[in-house]
Amino acid sequence: MKVIFKADVKGKGKKGEIKNVSDGYARNYLLKNNLAVEATGGNLKAQKAKDAKQDQLAEEEEKEAGLLKQQLADIEVKLTAKSGDSGRLFGSVTSKQIAEELKKSHNIKIDKRKIELDEPIRTLGYTNVPVKLHQEVTGTIRVHIEGK
Repeated sequence: MKVIFKADVKGKGKKGEIKNVSDGYARNYLLKNNLAVEATGGNLKAQKAKDAKQDQLAEEEEKEAGLLKQQLADIEVKLTAKSGDSGRLFGSVTSKQIAEELKKSHNIKIDKRKIELDEPIRTLGYTNVPVKLHQEVTGTIRVHIEGK
């Protein structure tokens, strides 16, 4: 029997996938527990429409990430921190501080987990920080750290 999975079923299929499974398994487990629906003409059309809608949303999301990448390229985030004579900071600047300053000064909200700092910034000056905006789009923020 051909079924369309409504949820992930371990070892059998993922949500939205169309597969052939045995009749007994489909009737007694998948359909009974609402994990799948039978692949009739109407259900297949509905699934294709869902897939098309999902593809369109993903494409729009990627376009928005591209626009945000261009916007971030022109932005400089300025932070101040206490530092010693040699230019090393007392403490460090973290991705959380960068995200908060970006929100406060430029009104752009980016999750701190998307800011990809290998280790916190511990020196004065300019640093280019990569930001993961989408699976395929990575932007860069220019961070300027000044001493107090």
